[in-house]
Amino acid sequence: MILDIDGIEFSYTSVPVLKDVKFTLQRGELLSILGNNGAGKSTLLKCINKILKPHKGTIYIEKDEISKLSRIEVAKRIGYVAQRNENSRFTVFDAVLLGRKPHIKWDTTEKDIKVVNEVLKKFDLEKLSLRYLSELSGGELQKVVIARALAQQPIVMLLDEPTNNLDLKNQIEVLRIVKETVKEQNIAAIVIIHDLNLALRFSDKFLLLKDNTIFAYGGMEVMTEENIKAVYGIPVAVEKYRNIPIVIPL
Repeated sequence: MILDIDGIEFSYTSVPVLKDVKFTLQRGELLSILGNNGAGKSTLLKCINKILKPHKGTIYIEKDEISKLSRIEVAKRIGYVAQRNENSRFTVFDAVLLGRKPHIKWDTTEKDIKVVNEVLKKFDLEKLSLRYLSELSGGELQKVVIARALAQQPIVMLLDEPTNNLDLKNQIEVLRIVKETVKEQNIAAIVIIHDLNLALRFSDKFLLLKDNTIFAYGGMEVMTEENIKAVYGIPVAVEKYRNIPIVIPL
């Protein structure tokens, strides 16, 4: 087990956002968190990444309690891609190199440069490496931010709507890279995503949130027409086309 979420609860002032959230994640698994807006998906990622402190419950990464780890220790183990990212006067190369910051003691090493170049190649960003972030399209910037998280070489990746601003080709490409990285490096990833068909295509596990708590958690067996209707409030059909599961709103 790489991640253990044990009874997490969180509220903004007196408004509950997460109630008794429990699940575990193994190495080699990609988990999609699904649910309507306001279900607590982004808040859950921020609790896992120690940005927010849960009011109740415990989060363990490799049996270490996250609340007791330093920010540097958390950054070495968890790569986080927020929902909104700011432009800056960094070049693409320097922005991805920032992902190595938790590992750099005095100065960048040959290993740091090698990791960055490998990630840039993986995301087809080599030709943009000297461009400034402020000069990029929304989709290009999103790929850079995800590349920076991968450059951290974390054991758990948290991605909040990573396909935002991406066209169909790049949505597939980015999730394919994340999936391959999870399998090749034997790490884990949690993705918040609104496109159920992308979730079905790339995920090993699914966590459905409703009314600020877990409605269902598991593999393909939980992605039923009944569960999806209960969570999203719309009837659907779950079919297969060329052996790829798809959700069709009715």
